[in-house]
Amino acid sequence: MPLDPRSLGAALNENLTLHSALCRREAGAFLKAIESGDEVLVACTQEQRLFTELAEQTQGAARGLPERAGAGYAPLRFVNIRETGGWSREASKASPKIAALLAAAQLPEPEPVAAVTYKSAGRLLIIGKLGAAERAAELLGDELDITLFTQGAGELGAMQQRRYPVLGGKIQSLSGWLGAFELKWLRDNPIDLDLCTRCNACLAACPEDAIGLDYQIDMNACQTHRACVKVCKVAGAIDFNRSPEALSESFDLVLDLRATPAFTQHALPQGYLRWDGRDPRPLLQVRALVGEFEKPKFFAYKQKLCAHSRNAKTGCSACIDVCSASAISSDRQHQRIKVNPNLCVGCGTCTTVCPSGALSYAYPRASEQGVKIKTLLSTYARCGGKNAALLLHSQQGGAHLLNDLGRAAQLDAGTHGVPARVLPLGLWHTSSIGLELWLTAFAYGAAQVWVLLTDEEAPQYHEALRSQMAVAQAILNGLGYQGEHLRLLHARDARDLAALDRDLQAAPAQCVGRSASFAVQADKRATLELALDHLIAHAPLKAERIALPATGSPLGALAINKDSCTLCLSCINACPAGALQDNPQAPQLKFIEKNCVQCGLCVKTCPEQSLALVAQLNLTPQRKEAVVINEMQPYACVRCSKPFGTLKGVEAMLGKLGGHSMFQGAALERLKMCGDCRVIDIYSGQNETKITDL
Repeated sequence: MPLDPRSLGAALNENLTLHSALCRREAGAFLKAIESGDEVLVACTQEQRLFTELAEQTQGAARGLPERAGAGYAPLRFVNIRETGGWSREASKASPKIAALLAAAQLPEPEPVAAVTYKSAGRLLIIGKLGAAERAAELLGDELDITLFTQGAGELGAMQQRRYPVLGGKIQSLSGWLGAFELKWLRDNPIDLDLCTRCNACLAACPEDAIGLDYQIDMNACQTHRACVKVCKVAGAIDFNRSPEALSESFDLVLDLRATPAFTQHALPQGYLRWDGRDPRPLLQVRALVGEFEKPKFFAYKQKLCAHSRNAKTGCSACIDVCSASAISSDRQHQRIKVNPNLCVGCGTCTTVCPSGALSYAYPRASEQGVKIKTLLSTYARCGGKNAALLLHSQQGGAHLLNDLGRAAQLDAGTHGVPARVLPLGLWHTSSIGLELWLTAFAYGAAQVWVLLTDEEAPQYHEALRSQMAVAQAILNGLGYQGEHLRLLHARDARDLAALDRDLQAAPAQCVGRSASFAVQADKRATLELALDHLIAHAPLKAERIALPATGSPLGALAINKDSCTLCLSCINACPAGALQDNPQAPQLKFIEKNCVQCGLCVKTCPEQSLALVAQLNLTPQRKEAVVINEMQPYACVRCSKPFGTLKGVEAMLGKLGGHSMFQGAALERLKMCGDCRVIDIYSGQNETKITDL
């Protein structure tokens, strides 16, 4: 891989020195850089562990010296430019990409956010066949406070010596997370496991073999002999007259040995692990989950922007439907959603599908991701790079695949590796970035945005990203930008490297003529509007509107049936985005298309079913203006001629109530009056029965 420190240094505005053996014979240069106190970036991840240990030893020794006591040290960071840049058949063209990767790696770390704390004292619940559960407990050692819940004896059967408390019965529910699991069960077996001494006398006495080595009675096989009760008289552990008892207990950790797990969601609660009896990793993870732990609170929620519920009607539920951790639920009472930060795994898919921006990704923030994307693309372009493709991948599985692909390109002449125009960007989760940042990347000059998916992502994430990409692709093609700009790349492991290698060689698509300079905003809709404005302003094709896919579109208009609409204006009260407005001076319904998030609350609220959503992007200036979509002749009071409603609304009311026995004669006539005149007519009527007369 040819590296020119002079050109790279010019791109980064600093002097660079090329090292080829920094982790070996040139380690002194690394130690000298650490001792300087300046921030150090190592452009290699091969020996990350070694570099980290050397830095810790050097800094620790320096802090022990009086003249360096209290000295501060900037963090040591790493970036991989070898497998993703240099080990490729296009290595000679990779300098712009390498400069971009180095520039992005030098950006400040994300600002800290509030933390979610877990406290685990090591109270472990093991659920499964009793023999297997006891052997799992033995492998975990004595450092954990272990309780077993028997699900039958299993092939091994219980050990004769009882080392751990054993619970039995029917599990009713298991909920919670690391440090806060709650088990509820019904103890309904005649044998009390707390009193049982495992003397085995009941097993020998039972003529039906209804008692297993888990020391529980199979009530389907048990008859009425009760020989077991007689032989257990001293211990008194067997009582067929005992009433079932509902119990609950709290645990910090759960190890589930059953074929059918307690939790079915893709992202399991932290602290809940499954073990098949072979892979030792779950046992090692359990042993490590004792103590106090923290993770960032990955999301921020603004209820006033939420389009989930209004007036007992449910509108948008995209975040609830897509969450793989079952961390989001509906709070209909308070017309909002609830997000459990302890269950949230930080995938950010809820923020991607949220049309209003009520849910936003907090760590890192959208503005911080925007700066990184802008730095990558602008540095790449400044160094002469063309047709950049932004490749979003996970920091775990996706990064491993790209490293494997780079190594394959180094060893196999038939493998291309990561092309020079492909800029990889590692994310905590690939679905944490969506439509507004994809379009922003195009506005910044990217030709394509690709998302690399592995087995880490939940199945529903694939569909969510696919629908969002369909919307973005429709917008770009509708504006005249030719080619395929977005794609999902699927690769499970090394078996799919050949397909991934082919996918990354795709031809570039048409870019925007001029790169944007705006910054990504904290508000999702504001960022989306900035990106759209730039792409529309430089669009090769001028049109009035673009039809968008109905599924997943956060943009669109509202179709209204003027024949059935009575202008009751209930839709205005239901709209959470201020897209619908009235006119205090006249019976009018106004609509601002830019504000509409296509949540459907107005459609569900309309009593006349006169509204329908239309997924589209209006390219005319009227999109940002309040446009009258329906207006009516006012209805004048028959007594004072003051307008108090719409003609169609009053006529509809008269038609529905005219046949009712309570609205005949004068009562029906009062429906044609304003509120003031209606009261006057009631009190001045000669034939009215007054409460004071009774």
